[in-house]
This record gives sequence, C-alpha cells and structure tokens, in this order.
Amino acid sequence: MRSSSDFRPLTFDALAQASDDAIDVAMGAALIAKDVYDDLDVGALVRRFDELAGPLLGGALAGLPLRTQAEEVSARFRELGFRGNVDDYYDARNSLLPDVLERRTGIPITLTLVWCEIARRAGVLARGVGFPGHFLARVDELPALSGRSGSAPVIVDPFTGGRIIDDDDARALLQRTLGAGADIHPALFEPASSRATLVRMLTNLKAVWAGRGDHTKAFVALDRIITLVPDAPRMLRERAGVALRLGIHELARTDFARVLELQPNAPDAPMIKRRLAELRTSPKSLPN
Repeated sequence: MRSSSDFRPLTFDALAQASDDAIDVAMGAALIAKDVYDDLDVGALVRRFDELAGPLLGGALAGLPLRTQAEEVSARFRELGFRGNVDDYYDARNSLLPDVLERRTGIPITLTLVWCEIARRAGVLARGVGFPGHFLARVDELPALSGRSGSAPVIVDPFTGGRIIDDDDARALLQRTLGAGADIHPALFEPASSRATLVRMLTNLKAVWAGRGDHTKAFVALDRIITLVPDAPRMLRERAGVALRLGIHELARTDFARVLELQPNAPDAPMIKRRLAELRTSPKSLPN
C-alpha cells in the first residue's frame, strides 16, 4: 500500500528515464495533463487520490479475498460517481487526469488508472491490463500472500463502474474489437507496464487531437511518446510527418534518418530517402 503523499513532482523527461517499475502512472498522467494546463499543480493532483480512497485509505482491504477486494473498491468507485463517458467518448478531457477527477467520467484507460490508484491505497494489488480495445484492471494477491490460496486474478472493467468480468465477458469485448473469430488467452490479461500505459494514453490523445486538426497538440503527444519509447519507428515516422506539417524541418530530417537506422530495409525506405534528399536540398519547398 502506498500514499500519494510519498510522491514528489518531477519533469516528464525525468520520469521517462526511470526504469519501468519505477515509473508512477498517476504522476505520468498528471505530467501529461500539465502540457495542456500550464498552471496545474501536479503534486496536488496526485495527492487527490488519498481523498478519493476515503475510508479505504491505509490498507483497509488488505488480506481479504480477491473478489471481495475488487467489489469493495468498485463500490467506492461508484459511490464517487465515476462512469464511462459513452456520450462523448472522443472528448480529449476523457484522457486528461484533472478533468477525469473533476467530471468523474473518462475512457477505459483513465478510469482504470483511477480505480487502481484507489485500490492500491486500500492495500490491494491492482494493475492495468492493456486488453485490446478496452483497458481493464486486474487484482492479484500481494506477494507476501501469493502462496496462501493460489487465487486466480480478478478482472474488473472500471468503464462499466467496476464490474467484475468473466471469460465470456472478456471474449465479447475482444470480439467487438477483433471480430467474431477472436478468442481469449492468458497473455491478454498480463499487467501492462507503466511505460506502456502512458504510451497508450498519449496515443489516444494524439489520435483525438489529430482528428480535430490540432496538429500542435498532436505533435506534443507524439513528442512525449518518443520520450518514453525513443526507438519506436512508427512513432518517429508520425512525428516526422507532423513536424513537416508544422514547419519543423530539422526534426523531421532527424526522425526520418533515425527510422532508416532502425529499419534500413523497411518497405517505405525509398520514400523516406527521397524525403531526406528533399529536406537537404530545398527544405523550404516542402509542405508545412
């Protein structure tokens, strides 16, 4: 169990340089929001989770059966009014932590973050699961108790108020995303790393802003993604394209060159080489 009072604000770059197991997801989400809200008090935002945990704060659920732990956290979650935003799913505020906490609504990944932060303060080992198309939460025995009963993890859907889902529910979610032939397997329920969770959150934001034509904000989200995963060729390609649109030609050149270093035989390598040649000879002629 941990309290948000243990955290100290830091920069996003410093957070990204930490090892995966040292990255705090709530702090990362708060720092992402600070790119949008300059005056955001990151530390104060993270400390709000102590208040949200309320009577569960201090490990109140530690040692109880896993299903009971999940049910109690979900009861608190619903008491606080958190719910999935089914009316305006692609509102960027659904991915920004201060808005999620203020409006009590969000998308699966941000609601899972909130659910897990409340759970951890209640002494529950709760982690996000990067299930295809729909982030979920997973509750396991704490390491000190892991040999006690061999309990299977409990899977929770915070988007639907913290409903516990079984294999049939999970299969239906998967088939909604991947088609009728898709079937579940244990790897789909593995906990997501903090780094992967933040990348997925930023990817959602990038898609929302790009879809609305706000290329400056999409660029910031891409820049944060690459800070977290600097050698991701697809993201480097995307940032290069947005950089060109914004007239940041030197960065586009650097990103394209890095893609070729990482994937010299990629199918689009000839096109990237032509773009690099254009950038070297007449960068100002390229579209902004």
